[in-house]
Amino acid sequence: MLCPPAGSCIMSTGEDARWLQWVTKQFESIAGEDKEINLEEFRTALQVKESFFAERFFALFDTDGSGTISLEELLKALSLLVHGTEMDKLRFLFQVYDVDGSGSIDPDELRLVLRWCLQESAITLPEERLGDLTLALFEAADKDHSGSITFEELKEELEACPEVMENLTISAVSWLKPPPAVERSHQPRCLTRAYWHNHRGTLVFLGGYTSLNLLLFSLAALHHASRGGWVMVARGCGQCLNFNCTLLAVFYWTHLSYISVWTLLTLHGPHFWKWFVVPGCLFVLEKVQGLAWRRAGGLRIVEVNLLPSKVTHLVIERPQSFHYKPGDYIYLNIPAIATYEWHPFTISSAPEQQETFWLHIRSLGQWTNKLYEYFQEPKSPIPEPKPLSRSLRKKRQQCWVQEGLCSRISSEKGLVATGEDGSIQLKSYKTTCTAASREEDPPMEGVSTGLGETHRLCSVKCYIDGPYGTPTRKIFGSEHAVLIGAGIGITPFASILQSIMYRYRRRKQSCPSCHYSWCGDLQDEEMALRKVDFIWINRDQKHFEWFVSLLTKLEMEQAEQEAGGRFLEMHMYMTSALSKNDMKAIGLQMALDLLATKEQKDSITGLRTRTQPGHPDWGKVFGKVAEEKRGKVQVFFCGPPALAKVIRAQCERFGFPFFKEHF
Repeated sequence: MLCPPAGSCIMSTGEDARWLQWVTKQFESIAGEDKEINLEEFRTALQVKESFFAERFFALFDTDGSGTISLEELLKALSLLVHGTEMDKLRFLFQVYDVDGSGSIDPDELRLVLRWCLQESAITLPEERLGDLTLALFEAADKDHSGSITFEELKEELEACPEVMENLTISAVSWLKPPPAVERSHQPRCLTRAYWHNHRGTLVFLGGYTSLNLLLFSLAALHHASRGGWVMVARGCGQCLNFNCTLLAVFYWTHLSYISVWTLLTLHGPHFWKWFVVPGCLFVLEKVQGLAWRRAGGLRIVEVNLLPSKVTHLVIERPQSFHYKPGDYIYLNIPAIATYEWHPFTISSAPEQQETFWLHIRSLGQWTNKLYEYFQEPKSPIPEPKPLSRSLRKKRQQCWVQEGLCSRISSEKGLVATGEDGSIQLKSYKTTCTAASREEDPPMEGVSTGLGETHRLCSVKCYIDGPYGTPTRKIFGSEHAVLIGAGIGITPFASILQSIMYRYRRRKQSCPSCHYSWCGDLQDEEMALRKVDFIWINRDQKHFEWFVSLLTKLEMEQAEQEAGGRFLEMHMYMTSALSKNDMKAIGLQMALDLLATKEQKDSITGLRTRTQPGHPDWGKVFGKVAEEKRGKVQVFFCGPPALAKVIRAQCERFGFPFFKEHF
């Protein structure tokens, strides 16, 4: 049950009465005829993933040791947690960790509790890493080095962390708290000033579009006024139809029957051809030119990396004539998967990367699943690769010798896995595709490098259509950009972050002798950015493996800028992890914080940026952004529509323009 900061969770008499009535009602709905709750009912009601904490809470609530909890016992325990002092709550937390009831916490007990905390948070760490967490927390709390932690020592350690004391609560029983009353504004959302500010572009377009349709309808209706009212309506609608049907040419993919519609309109609409001749010719020209260019300029997939959660990372050779902006997307056709299917995907590499470009494709449908499975299956040997692939492999081998194998692969390939210390490192499964000299697609070859990786040589032809722009292009015109990606929604921002750092590096060039920066504060025409906040929200630990090596590289480049305030600031959130306002997670989060401070890296991702548990508090996040005053703030989001609505509402509250990328 969630509670305000310590010292401010006192309920009024009326609130207390309503809370008591609500608890009683909830208890009666769960308890049977015996008016008692057993362990299984208690565990189900708490919605606890693992049984350890349900058993510990149940044992502490069952004061008479009967094996069941009565309403009186439940109300007494909950009153202690809701109305009790900080000392009462600390005592309860200590009893949770003191598994054997000896009055002190030994290392084995602490290790046991932390292990269950990790499982409850869906965090996977090896035993060695669990030992490091246990040791970090135990050494910090065992002040007298007696080999055990007393209540006074735990109290002293927690008091040194004010934010922990504020969050000392037990949100696991939030089912017993009445739902808060939803405050609704009497003013419709569409009439608020923030709504008009954030949607002015869309509203201007819709206003102009509606006005043009009304004008065309009125002119046609007035022209046939002498023929009666029904004819006026019909002619007015027909004129609007002429105009709107020409727009079927930036929406053809949503109208699979557009050819038949245009044909019927040309045959039955006497004036439609006049409207259609110009856009129709442009459409046909674009299709013919695009088809000719695509078929003449077939490309090759030179490398494929199979990432966690069935994400396929394609590395495609880049023609010299192919130019794109960060955040752009293309349509991809791979005849080996489906001859006539084209699918849109965001380019995840920066335009400054000259020889190749990247796509990260998550398996969410029939075509994307077939793509992943195609590269997963072993094939037969192929001929000697083309020069591009040979040069890429040669460069990679040179980099391994110069900078160390694992670190270089991690920074260049974007492939990571859980290492011996629990952090995310190099992914041990890889497929490499190299172009062959012949035109058709030959089979693939699997080879072992002896480095725990699997390379597969292949030659897979593909065609692309694009690039096409997105709202994310506006990022470079912002002063303070907030980039929010959820899951694979990081894809457009991967390209943008790389490009931002390329440009930022050019801006920060300095003389190697005197270190004088001749362009340090220049606001170049390409980029007006003063600050970038990047927020990545993932469901669980393994999803961070997609781009963590890229983020590690960006962090390293930022290290020298921390003294004057970082230009790029990262914020990682893992929603499956227990949040800091959950009593079950307090010990784990303290241990993770202590170890991150000691090692200067996060145990979950290996980044310097500490991974935050739970969901972001958007009010606090945007409040902090507003306080920084680093220029006009613009928010860019790529992720699920439900989360987009939440973030959009907060942007309207703070007056930040909001741009959404569809994926």
